[in-house]
Amino acid sequence: MWKLVFHPGSLSGPGNLAILLLRLAAGILMLTHGVGKLHLLLGSEAINFPDPLGVGATASLALAVFAELFCSLFLIFGLATRLSVVPLIITMVVAAFIIHAGDAFKAKELPLFYLTVYIALGLTGAGRISADHFIYKKLNR
Repeated sequence: MWKLVFHPGSLSGPGNLAILLLRLAAGILMLTHGVGKLHLLLGSEAINFPDPLGVGATASLALAVFAELFCSLFLIFGLATRLSVVPLIITMVVAAFIIHAGDAFKAKELPLFYLTVYIALGLTGAGRISADHFIYKKLNR
């Protein structure tokens, strides 16, 4: 099972560079959302955050922070990429289809774009320029 989790994919040289660029861009840009939410979570003010799954505003915020901050860091390093994109995919599905369900397309556009990128990375893997590649090599020795 671990070999499947850490399999970096089977891309060519330019494909590996493209996946690295995609991972870095999506990871760094989403990280900014996660840092903002972390400040909200750790702040002294009462938490005013949507609760689309019915688990409470604090838990919803904590789940968003986990995905947008920690999973984005894993994505940047290409660590357990196929697992790391799962919470990010769920977060973007919730943002696009629940939080912004009644909004104009413009409000859904960014979460849908991130969703597409995360699905693509889940399908391709992290590429050879990643922690997954080095872990996968060690697992196959």
